[in-house]
Amino acid sequence: MSNNIKDKVVVITGASSGLGEATARHLADRGARLVLGARRTERLQQLVAEITAAGGQAIAVTTDVARREDVEALVAKGEQHFGRIDVLVNNAGIMPLAPMIKTKVDEWDRMIDVNIKGLLYGVAAVLPRFAAQGSGHVINLASVAGIKVFAGMGTVYSATKFAVRALTEGLRTEAPQGVRTTIISPGAVDSELKTHSSDAETSAAVLAWYEANQISSDSVARAIAYAIEQPANVDISEVVLRPVAQEF
Repeated sequence: MSNNIKDKVVVITGASSGLGEATARHLADRGARLVLGARRTERLQQLVAEITAAGGQAIAVTTDVARREDVEALVAKGEQHFGRIDVLVNNAGIMPLAPMIKTKVDEWDRMIDVNIKGLLYGVAAVLPRFAAQGSGHVINLASVAGIKVFAGMGTVYSATKFAVRALTEGLRTEAPQGVRTTIISPGAVDSELKTHSSDAETSAAVLAWYEANQISSDSVARAIAYAIEQPANVDISEVVLRPVAQEF
């Protein structure tokens, strides 16, 4: 099935670190052509340089997914460079955890902007293109926190990931002929998400919990590759992956 990845043009948001970076490297090794978006231009360009030095194909586009024009430009530049778009991996996300009583409203707003609106901007950018070509694949990163509420410190984060699952399932039923959708719901995976909390007490608890449970971001990259490599008439609708040690 690996030939179903080779030469596919894959857009990945949040590609400068963590799950996005791991996915970029893994898909590049499988022959995908990559369109990589993130805010940190220098890190993104370094990743592209390493991929191309190893014989892969990738371009970097500075992207803040909270800005619709940035996401449209990311997809448009990928299409211009490679001639088409086959897969969108909506990976960009933030997780500034804190109890709701702390009323970190600015952080709530940013999570909604990135985790929900940013994802929708990606869908809006690719869906007309996928409809026109009669094929395409939208892969949205949710979380096990989108299956069970991460109460106590992650209620708003959970709300954004519940939204991701609802939006993806709705898209599955509405998607044009030939367009596939996949929800990837990871548990504790080593990435920068665990460092996003501005509340000191919450941050310490999160870091300790992750250190005790986390698995490599490569595990998510392999799950994404598994969904992509299936035959065109097979839709892997959802993958949930957790560390064996994780209780919820």
